[in-house]
Amino acid sequence: MRLCFLVEEQYRHDGMPLDVIRQLGAWGHQVDVLWPGRSLIPISEAIRAGSHDAWVLKTVSGGPGLTLLEAAASVGLTTVNDVRAIRGVRDKALAAVIARSSGLPVPVTYAAARPEEFAEIPAAEFPLVVKPADGSSGRAVRLVATPDRLLDPVEPDGAGAPGAPGCGLLIAQPYVPNSGTDLKVYSVAGQLYATERCSPLHPAHAVRERQVPLTPEIARIAAEIGTVFGLDLYGVDILLGPDGPVVVDINDFPSFRQVPDAVARVSAAVLELARNGRAGQGAGSPTAGQPITGQPITGQPDTGRPITGQPRATPAAPAPSTPAPTPPFTVPPALPAAAPRPRPAASIGGGR
Repeated sequence: MRLCFLVEEQYRHDGMPLDVIRQLGAWGHQVDVLWPGRSLIPISEAIRAGSHDAWVLKTVSGGPGLTLLEAAASVGLTTVNDVRAIRGVRDKALAAVIARSSGLPVPVTYAAARPEEFAEIPAAEFPLVVKPADGSSGRAVRLVATPDRLLDPVEPDGAGAPGAPGCGLLIAQPYVPNSGTDLKVYSVAGQLYATERCSPLHPAHAVRERQVPLTPEIARIAAEIGTVFGLDLYGVDILLGPDGPVVVDINDFPSFRQVPDAVARVSAAVLELARNGRAGQGAGSPTAGQPITGQPITGQPDTGRPITGQPRATPAAPAPSTPAPTPPFTVPPALPAAAPRPRPAASIGGGR
């Protein structure tokens, strides 16, 4: 198969997706890479019907990659995830409306162009979590204790403060009391995995990031998000509040940290979505009444059976002779084995 990955500058050294790109190449597939943030792209030639079996996006919210992915979809190319689903979760204000109207446990959400407008929210609903509607990687996410603190800068010099020119829409949600531990649930085309980690709003709370079992309730919520938004590869941030689980963020193509055999699993999922055109169909439902924890990949050939909550097999494909990619497509070089890769920032505001 021939695939195209759109990778933005923030992820140029990130194992997700670069290791996936290399794994797909090792399986014998041709993978082209476009770098939207640092290359000239002749889009009328690079994006055309039949050029690739699928396009895959790994980019920050509001970055130029999403426009290129939408252009690929406009000429009939398969996108992973479905581009309409990505747009639905990249805009956090839109995502909140879609989720609440579908009965998902999402906090009451307010939107405004300037932070001072949130002063009209009743004082009883403070503290608020305020963040950009198009934010990612924890950018400008903050806990506002009282209305008089709404204009406090995010950084000491005020750079990146919400409401600054060009920053776009903001959202605010009442803070959900919690233990200081976030639950991150990842979906790899129907298979769910959960990890816990320290909340960025409680940095003093020591939590060892690790994989944890999924309860049936959390599995149901995570799977329903895939169905509602039409996502196949995604992550969900969940807080365990006093009234039960609360969804505080949804990310397309996240880091998949702590997912066992993550590179092979995600690579296999990308191939299946490209092969079957299933992008945008969603994760479906988990196995009824059973926590989904994931099992090791078996290494047997992909059978093409529908996803039913069981582990997916790793496709074993011989390496065909494929033409070298031509500009503006490039394949990222392998990183030195000893070089540590930066880990994506974990955040309540959308670390992708």
